[in-house]
Amino acid sequence: MNRIRVNTLCPLLLLAVFFASCSSKYRVEGNSSVINLDGKVLYLKMLQDGVWVPIDSAEVLHGTFKMKGPADSVRMVTLYMNGESIMPLVLESGRIKVSITPTSLEAQGTPLNDKLYKFIQKRNELNLYIEELERKEARMVLDGTNIDDIHDDLKQESEQKLQEMDDYTKQFITDNYENVLGPSVFMMMCSTMPYPLMTPQIEDIMRTAPTAFKEDPLVKDFLTKAKENMKLIEEHKRLQENMAANN
Repeated sequence: MNRIRVNTLCPLLLLAVFFASCSSKYRVEGNSSVINLDGKVLYLKMLQDGVWVPIDSAEVLHGTFKMKGPADSVRMVTLYMNGESIMPLVLESGRIKVSITPTSLEAQGTPLNDKLYKFIQKRNELNLYIEELERKEARMVLDGTNIDDIHDDLKQESEQKLQEMDDYTKQFITDNYENVLGPSVFMMMCSTMPYPLMTPQIEDIMRTAPTAFKEDPLVKDFLTKAKENMKLIEEHKRLQENMAANN
């Protein structure tokens, strides 16, 4: 009786393994309306030990391209043409629809890509709003409005939007501490700095960050360099203060 049960169970286990392996695949289906991409080869590259390593590629034919492969783990990658980065992608199980137009880049269809590009869209909207404030200031000056009044009003509004952007970015990172989006967006944020530094925003993010986030290789490297730079800045500041006191 026991033998019959085992023989019945084995095919079911094999089917379960088969379907699990079939489902763990990524499919990238891209559309491009950018004319000069046609005939070009696009690459998915992953950062490994400081080097961008190609893991898949496809030629753009008549505005479309496709890639597919195993998705044994969730990885953050970048879509490249030659040596130029185009857009970030989360390589995860499922169908990832990529859209490239002269004015927008978007990836959707899987949970983390949906989340990433919702974040990017919101950030872009805030950036456009801030840029529009600058254009508004120029128009009002040309219309003869008092420049001091304009500057004070628009400066306050601009600072509010910048704070909103910082808060939104911080919340997104903290909400995604435990997946690839948290470290990746953190590094995107840090890449806008001239060199690694420990800012109040970064210290705030690290205050609640789990060990796994802090031990991410890129995050860990950034934090090490940022702390070293902060020490150098403090030493330089003390040196200047001592020189001023001696004079």
